[in-house]
Amino acid sequence: MNFLKQLKPFAFAALTLSLIVGCSNDDDGVVIPDENGGVTATGQSKTYDLGAQANADISGTAKFIENTDNSVTIELELQNTPAGGMHPAHIHFNTAAEGGDIALTLGTVNGDTGKSSITVTALDDNSTITYDQLLNFDGYINVHLSTDDLATLVAQGDIGQNDLTGESKEYALDEKAVAGINGTATFFERVNGEALAVLNINNTPDNGMHPAHIHLNTAAEGGDIAYTFVSVDGNTGVSYSNVATLDDGTTFGYDQVLDFNGYINVHLSVDALATIVAQGDIGQNELTGTSKTYDLVEKDVAGISGTANFAERVNGTTLVTLELIGTSAGGIHPAHIHANDVATTGEIIAGLTAVDGATGISQTQVASLVGGAAVTYEELLTIDAYINVHLSDSDLVTIVAQGNIGANEGTTSSKNYNVTNQDATAYIFNGEGLSDVNNPALTLKRGETYTFTVDTPGHPFYIKDVKGTGTANAYSSGVTNNGTVNGTVTFTVPADAPDTLYYNCEFHALMTGVLTITD
Repeated sequence: MNFLKQLKPFAFAALTLSLIVGCSNDDDGVVIPDENGGVTATGQSKTYDLGAQANADISGTAKFIENTDNSVTIELELQNTPAGGMHPAHIHFNTAAEGGDIALTLGTVNGDTGKSSITVTALDDNSTITYDQLLNFDGYINVHLSTDDLATLVAQGDIGQNDLTGESKEYALDEKAVAGINGTATFFERVNGEALAVLNINNTPDNGMHPAHIHLNTAAEGGDIAYTFVSVDGNTGVSYSNVATLDDGTTFGYDQVLDFNGYINVHLSVDALATIVAQGDIGQNELTGTSKTYDLVEKDVAGISGTANFAERVNGTTLVTLELIGTSAGGIHPAHIHANDVATTGEIIAGLTAVDGATGISQTQVASLVGGAAVTYEELLTIDAYINVHLSDSDLVTIVAQGNIGANEGTTSSKNYNVTNQDATAYIFNGEGLSDVNNPALTLKRGETYTFTVDTPGHPFYIKDVKGTGTANAYSSGVTNNGTVNGTVTFTVPADAPDTLYYNCEFHALMTGVLTITD
């Protein structure tokens, strides 16, 4: 197994632990005399954590001690350094995520004791440095394996204004185009208001480099790149970035991240940016965990049904996810929210992203209705509306799935059949997937409502519990206008309806069909 991938879980855990431990202000600043001679401490000190790097067992602290002569003593103390080793150490400019030149050479850590100490009054360029200036310094510490191997870091930590406050926010990055790749984006607040961004991605392929960005808008909408992260290293699955400005130079710190209208994409490679391996909404677009799911029942195409999930965002808007079963690859199914319920029908009040037949899924950001009126998650839960999913752009008449939402949840659905006749030999049915079908057998569900729009002069249309002509045995439970020749017969199927009913002409035995009743 790749050593870096073995180290990755520890490294990320060590970073999290360092936030819990944090840095400290001490009042027992005992100074170890060094080649500069003994000095007297004021009692003020600050300790920063140095996290493990190449060796998971080596970590420690850097303690800055203020002295009465305006000098500063810097003590490094590492655990588990190898005996006999000598580990050069430096303060660098910038954050560890950015990297930077050496600002100050520190005492070399003795592997036998894990310690070093140096007292300073100036940086390597001879510019004066004080205790207070170091506590506001834009820098970080590197401790190296040896003079001959400076490229290998054994411990590292941000200091001064780059120190982490202990505040952080984690966002989920969900699997997208490549199975098994997912992870998190964690933003850690710095003392100066900037942020350390750590992308921690599971199951990345060895030797891959995965570009990552914050984009404008929600993932459901898509948008331009706003911020570019350091690419995720496939060997470790991790990237570290300092977040201070957007790509256009606009100030963008920790607080701005938490309120940003954006999302994160992690891509397969520079050459395959269209392939997204992990993705997640951030800032005001984060989901609160509150959601509501509505059923979308089968309509004109057998076997297609599903759900509509409404998920609340931090900013009060809604992510609507349609998920259908039974759709076919290559199909694109337009979808809309309509006013009123499915029985009444109504105009479109919100467009939804078309359902991809290959996956059966669509996702839509819903923040406003047709016409521009804002709509919140809470308002959608009480809206007088329903959802239609259609067969295609060229066949909007055919509805593949449908369901009431909001205030209409739980109201019975309605199906309508247009009924005419062919002389005295058959009733002809149209609608609900039927086209000029003679005497079809129908399946009706208990609790649902069916309407039969009848135009059959001389051929009264009856629903009956016994097959045959005449008016005897007419079924009346839940039926209105039974026996009409020009009007609407409405049938709300009761819970105690028999498993088999019939429709029949009052006068002609050939004009009949079976109604199978199911739950």
